Amino acid sequence: MKKRDINLGVDGLSLPGEIHFPKTEKLPCPALILCHGIPAKKHDPTERGYEALAERFCGIGFVTMFFNFRGAGLAQGNMDMLGWTRDLKAAIDFLYDLDEVDKSRLCLLGSSGGGAVSVYVAANDHRVSSLVTFACPADFTFLPSEEYSKALIDRFRSIGIIRDADFPASVEEWLRGFSTISPAKWIDRISPRPLLLVHGALDDIVPAAHAHKLYERAKDPKELIILPGAEHRLRVEEKAITTALDWFRISTFN
Repeated sequence: MKKRDINLGVDGLSLPGEIHFPKTEKLPCPALILCHGIPAKKHDPTERGYEALAERFCGIGFVTMFFNFRGAGLAQGNMDMLGWTRDLKAAIDFLYDLDEVDKSRLCLLGSSGGGAVSVYVAANDHRVSSLVTFACPADFTFLPSEEYSKALIDRFRSIGIIRDADFPASVEEWLRGFSTISPAKWIDRISPRPLLLVHGALDDIVPAAHAHKLYERAKDPKELIILPGAEHRLRVEEKAITTALDWFRISTFN
């Protein structure tokens, strides 16, 4: 396989990423975008977890992209959920223009907050052909209200995903972004495209009840898998990865 470094330009921001191309003569190939969650700690330049994950999915035949949403990693800007939806749309636009990509098979795999963004974008962009989520919240009602949001914003500043002193200009509007994209409001619009929800039974950040709520509201075709013993960071859980790989093999390649 080969890889290409990219930079997505969105709202005047530069968002770095990579695209991995499978070694095959059967072109065009299906494509997959890996969408990370809201960072829980400062950026670690030595961590290459998503590169390894991209290689796994590229290995089964996907042109596989991952990138940093605004505010995360080496991306410019500040963490903003509505901004993240525009970032993902730009990533889809980028892949959609590649000759190597089969435009009828453009898939998403989103983790946690990235899963929420993936649901919202897929519901509103029918270029997305299928969706897998890891530890996706049904909503963000567990976040503090505007009155208590200073602690959350300070936390995001401390880990470097909010960087500008004057951001957000309106705390109310920034918090409304979380409510706007809440997956429970949008999950029913994924149908008739296939959907897989994967969640850890021991997730103490986004409890498994969120997955059950999303499953109840989603329409067919849909599947829910609760992994015993798994916690929140499913991208490091081998069972979660193999579950997604096997599901994509069936839903995308057969």
